[in-house]
Amino acid sequence: MDVFYNPDGIGDVLIIPLKTGDRYELKHDKAGDITRITDSDGAILGYNIFQASKHFTKLTNGKNTMTEALLDEVKELFAAENVTDSLDFDLSPKFVVGHVLSKEPHENADKLSVCQVDVGSETLQIVCGAPNIDKDQYVVVAKVGATMPSGLQIKPTELRGVPSNGMICSQKELGLPNAPKEKGIYVLEESYTPGDTFTF
Repeated sequence: MDVFYNPDGIGDVLIIPLKTGDRYELKHDKAGDITRITDSDGAILGYNIFQASKHFTKLTNGKNTMTEALLDEVKELFAAENVTDSLDFDLSPKFVVGHVLSKEPHENADKLSVCQVDVGSETLQIVCGAPNIDKDQYVVVAKVGATMPSGLQIKPTELRGVPSNGMICSQKELGLPNAPKEKGIYVLEESYTPGDTFTF
């Protein structure tokens, strides 16, 4: 889970995004330095925590990983401000290395493949439309719960009637510099291990 801190560009604010929502229907309520952001249905989209440098000890400029230590500091602040929202965040990495164990044609779509992908702790079935996907490749997998650089949140879905749990990513989807213009997933070298966190 990634959180964001940009004191030069935004100010002394820790941004904790949880999910995307309609940016025209956002609501805000404040408790001390904590601002809760919700949608029109009351679902929590995230938090902005002001005077972040006063509350947190190891923030770096840019993207930060939500560690257990940082989450403990967030929980302390919420308790001090009597904010009782659940903070049981899933801190497991959401972008990991996957190994494509098998690739089968989709029964209802010629341009889709149904892949079984080893991500270390489990094997995920992922439907992929990339023309260069193949068995035995090492790839970058955005697991369910990941938020892409575009803001897209990865959820369990069905594509033409076949369940898919995650996304095999291209360099462009990951926002990597100098990503090739041609369509296709990002194929990694075989030196990677399934389940390794992919940092970008």
